[in-house]
Order: sequence, then structure tokens, then C-alpha cells
Amino acid sequence: MAEVLLSLAAILVAVFVLAVATDKFFIPSLDEISRRLKLSDEVAGASLMAIGSSAPELAIALMALFTAGGAHSDVGIGTIVGSAVFNILVITGVSAVVAGGLHIHIFAVGRDIVYYLISILYLGLVFFDGHVSLIEAILGLVGYVVYMGVLIVLKDPEADEDEQAESVQTGAPASQKVAGWHHLEHLVEAVLRRITGAPEQHFVRAFVVSIALIVALSYVLVEATIVFSAGIGIPPVIVALTLLAAGTSAPDLIASVDVAREGRGGMAVANAVGSNTFDLLVGLALPWTIALSILGLTGVNVGTEDLWISIGILVATTLVLFAFLWTERGLSRREGWVLLLLYAVFVVYTVLTGAGV
Repeated sequence: MAEVLLSLAAILVAVFVLAVATDKFFIPSLDEISRRLKLSDEVAGASLMAIGSSAPELAIALMALFTAGGAHSDVGIGTIVGSAVFNILVITGVSAVVAGGLHIHIFAVGRDIVYYLISILYLGLVFFDGHVSLIEAILGLVGYVVYMGVLIVLKDPEADEDEQAESVQTGAPASQKVAGWHHLEHLVEAVLRRITGAPEQHFVRAFVVSIALIVALSYVLVEATIVFSAGIGIPPVIVALTLLAAGTSAPDLIASVDVAREGRGGMAVANAVGSNTFDLLVGLALPWTIALSILGLTGVNVGTEDLWISIGILVATTLVLFAFLWTERGLSRREGWVLLLLYAVFVVYTVLTGAGV
């Protein structure tokens, strides 16, 4: 029991520090790099900012792939798939409930959702035989480059300049303080700032240090998840699909609620959908590409037995979200509660079936 509690505590602490490091140092340093490179909002949002908001999931997938010879690669996959379900149901649902409903521009959201469904199709094709080749991995990266081009070419003709920036932004803006935990957040931020310096001025140092910290914490999360799952008698992928996925998506949730309160519903939805597209096409494909290139393997075997139902849920929940958004060009508070209820059903079903109940 002590080992289970210690591993759970390690997961919670690592997730919290990971959120602070990503939100307060990694994303601001990327934002400064983007500004100095004079990248457009479309390119910056689809590349650097997407990397920032999805860095935890990407790092966990990478660490899981290189831990124990790849025996626990499904932890990384589970975190990304579970995070995608969380983003679609919880981020959009909570944003709609808190803001009393979301108003969106259907062209931009429809464009992003269609491409996201294409990325889910890519995931299904890769998982079909449980074996990932180098060509399949590279195909995911190419798919994301194409997505960046789609964002630039297919702009929303109905939105003004500010709203266009909202509809294509895929990275989460820095979140505002949340009552009840901002004192601890300030403490962790102050400690890390002594190492990184101010990310706006020392952006290179903040970028390097935050990457090292994200990788180290991701390794802790993978190891703690394996210990915790063994202690409670369920597969590690189930913990990844639920606990890790929700923890690593917390910064996106806070940021989306902030912008939803400001009346920018399009950005709240884009944060969820855009991050998911990055996770599926880059968060999985990049670790696979690195592993296959460095290790010289002919392919990577992925344990997908517990993930097929989640892929089906990804498609179903995305279609439900799009149907809600299509009606009256927005998401009502009642529809937000429906999405949250669906997520509760997903978690209960995942845990009970994973535990063999």
C-alpha cells in the first residue's frame, strides 16, 4: 500500500511541476523565439505553440518508448489518446458550462475537426497491424506539415483579423491564477526561475532547461505509472488513459476556460482540437521516427488491445461535438454538461473494464 501511495504522490507532484514548467517557462520561451523569428500567427500556432501545449504528452510518449526496451510504449499512446478524449469532452464542456455557452465560427472549427478526423484515421491505420514502420511514422509528421499549410491557405472568410488568430491558435495561452493553488504555483515558479531566469529575456536558457525538466518529469511519470498500476492491479495503459491524460491536459483546460470567459469561444475549441491533431500526428509519430532511426529497427510493436475502443470513442465524441457546434453555431451550457457526462462514462467504463470488473 505504501508503494502505491508513494507512486500516486509522485504522479501528482510531477504533473503539477510539469504544468508549471510548461506554462510558465517552456511556452513563454517558445513565444519569444516565435516573435524573434517573426513567424505568422498561423505558423506559430500550428508549430511552436502546439509543441508548447503538447510537450508533456510528447515527452511521456518518448520516455515510454525508450523505457524497458519499449515494453511500456502503450503508456505514451494511452496518455495521448486519453488526453485527446479529455480535450474534446472536458475542455470544451467545462468552457461551455463556465462561460454560459460558446460562440464559434463554423468554417474554422469545421476545418480543424475534419483534419483531426483524418489524423484519427491515420492512427487507426497505424494500429491496424500493431506494427509501426519508419514510413508510417514519417507519414504522421508529413501530415502535420500539410495541416500547417491548410491553416495558412484555408483561412476563415467570415472572421475579422482578431478572430482569425483565435480560430487557428493551437497552443494554450498562459493561464490566469486559479484560487486555491496559486500560492504553491508561485513557489514552484520562483524556484525554477532561479535556474532559468526570466523566459522573456533568457529565452534560450529557459527553453533548454524547461525541455530537460519536462523530459525528466516525464520519465518519473512513466515509472510511477508502472508501479501504481501494478499496485492496484490494472494495466498501465488504463492509468495513462485517465489519470495521466487528465493531468497533462490541465494547463490546456485552465487556458481554455480563461479565453471562454472572455467570450472567445473559437479559441477554446481550437485549443482542444488543434492540440489533439498535434498529439496524434507528431506526439506519436516523432518518438516512433526517432526510435526507428536511432535503434535501426524495422518497426515498433505497439500494444493496442486496450486502445481500439478509445479510438472509436475519439471518433464518436468528435462527431458529437461537431453536431453540437453545427446547431446554432455554438455550444450551449446544456450541451457542455452532456459532454462532461460522456467523459464520466468514458472514465468509469475504462477503469472497470481495465480492472477486469
